[in-house]
Amino acid sequence: MHPGETICALSTAPGIGAIALIRLSGNDAERIFQKVFSKDISSALSHQALHGWIMKDDQRLDEVVATIFRAPKSFTGETTVEIACHGSLFIQQKIIEGLLENGARMASPGEFTMRAYLNGKMDLSQAEAVGDLIASESAAAHKQALHQMRGGFSKEIADLRDRLIHFASLVELELDFAEEDVEFANRPQLISLVNEITKVVEGLRKSFSLGNAIKNGVPVAIIGEPNQGKSTLLNALLNEERAIVSDIAGTTRDTIEDSIAIDGIRFNFIDTAGIRDTTDTIEKMGIERAWEKARGASIILLLIDAVDTSRAELQQSLDALKQNVEDTQTQLIILANKTDKPGYSEDEMNTRFEDLGQIIAISAKNKTNIDVLREKLLERVKSGMANSGETIVTNARHFEALTKAAVALTDIRNGLDSGITGDFLAIDIRKTLYHLGEITGQISADDLLHSIFSRFCIGK
Repeated sequence: MHPGETICALSTAPGIGAIALIRLSGNDAERIFQKVFSKDISSALSHQALHGWIMKDDQRLDEVVATIFRAPKSFTGETTVEIACHGSLFIQQKIIEGLLENGARMASPGEFTMRAYLNGKMDLSQAEAVGDLIASESAAAHKQALHQMRGGFSKEIADLRDRLIHFASLVELELDFAEEDVEFANRPQLISLVNEITKVVEGLRKSFSLGNAIKNGVPVAIIGEPNQGKSTLLNALLNEERAIVSDIAGTTRDTIEDSIAIDGIRFNFIDTAGIRDTTDTIEKMGIERAWEKARGASIILLLIDAVDTSRAELQQSLDALKQNVEDTQTQLIILANKTDKPGYSEDEMNTRFEDLGQIIAISAKNKTNIDVLREKLLERVKSGMANSGETIVTNARHFEALTKAAVALTDIRNGLDSGITGDFLAIDIRKTLYHLGEITGQISADDLLHSIFSRFCIGK
């Protein structure tokens, strides 16, 4: 990427549509646009829409509406021209050809947003949020991306860095007066600050599992013995016949996955093979995949038979879950299915499973209490969102940087407790500042920037 060059690209989705938007940005944007536009733009105001024709070989190519955004008041911080043309593939191609012939070049993936970052229009975490906003598939993912793009996360990180920088400067100042043995940085106050920052960083780190689930969908694994109605439950949740249902035990040999949005949050449901002791090689593979999906799930729905499952059998299933799913963050919901069967009694079932946890009685076949289950799923996710506060970490790179910052903060605290000298203390403080700065791009390497922006679409 060469910031001095003028770039262009199609910014709407490739293909035929009513309208297409072509973006041109750089120092020569106005000159290049004037070469292909039918009207004089020298007196045009910034942010004013202009109606006219795109010209190609002295012939009218298309009637367009173009808007000029003069630097620095544009998305990229450079002079930018956005051309709204008709959505013909031929027209799109010919307009871009005209721009290229007059001095522009094709933009690289994410180059417009990268220029916005390099020109100080947004920091790195905000720039990444642009990509998240475009990719958001649920209201919750959209909300988190919008919060980050508007600088909510950046402000929180910046506040932490600013407070730590103050103490870092005092510690560094001590090094200049090492021979006088003076102490400018109040150690008890620094310990208090480090403890406070550590608490915030740990809270942000813990929010990542929830944030990742919100961004990519909350993984929900449906687990249970064969013929408990797992596939029927999946169909009931999705409100369609997604999985084959049969009275024959062991019908599902592999995982079946599908997603729905419940109140703006996307849930990825995974129907798994029935868990039991078996000598069938294929079924064994399916059961191992079931445990694998359970280990990767945020929520596990453990399905039992409301009439035929005994207390000992439920306890055995709970023990198997504990043995195979070690993640304590995974939430469990026990569902007693087949309440439509003769002989079902809610009082008897509650007595039978007393002290084994809260159980929701459902009939997947008749879709009884499926709405209650949906509310319970939402409750589990929203309680996590409430506990995490407004800022939730959704980006794996941010989580990694926060983890490194947490280690450096621990080193600072251990150093203060052991009374290490200021030069070593300054090193640990610098490490913390560095890793926090990585998040917002105050400290960044060229290869990191390329890795981030290369995942964007071309016109963004």
